[in-house]
Amino acid sequence: MSSLKRQHSFAAYILIGIGVYFLLRELKIPIITDFFSWPTLLIIIGIALLIHSYTSRDYQHLLSGTVVLGLGIHFHGLSHYTFWIDHWAVYPLIVGIAFIVRGLRTKRGGFTGIIISAVSILLIFSIRLPAAFDWVYDLTALLERFWPLILIGIGIYWLKKKK
Repeated sequence: MSSLKRQHSFAAYILIGIGVYFLLRELKIPIITDFFSWPTLLIIIGIALLIHSYTSRDYQHLLSGTVVLGLGIHFHGLSHYTFWIDHWAVYPLIVGIAFIVRGLRTKRGGFTGIIISAVSILLIFSIRLPAAFDWVYDLTALLERFWPLILIGIGIYWLKKKK
């Protein structure tokens, strides 16, 4: 599939998703009114990236599609469900799942995803770590404060990284 056709198919999936979103909004179907929010747009973009990656057999967008979809689902859950887990370790869990999803197709990063996911789940469900691991709380407090710098750094690294 040519690069131009791939770009058009991604744009087509986005247009279809946004069109369905606004059509359902106009129809005012009661069961889906909770989805008329900005996290739904993240969900649509994530699903479009995943569908595009699978249909074009170009799996480079599986990681970003899974992250965007996961963030959309997480933000939707936070705003609509009282049982939803609001913990900072959910974000690395989403990234870990994204590595696993990509690793299933590309055979790269799957083990990394398993490690990130396992550590995230441990941190989400651990009430209090043993005293020997108090440094984890100091580190997480630092990360909670400066996590945007980490995202900026990763973004710059990806821009500078040779393909």
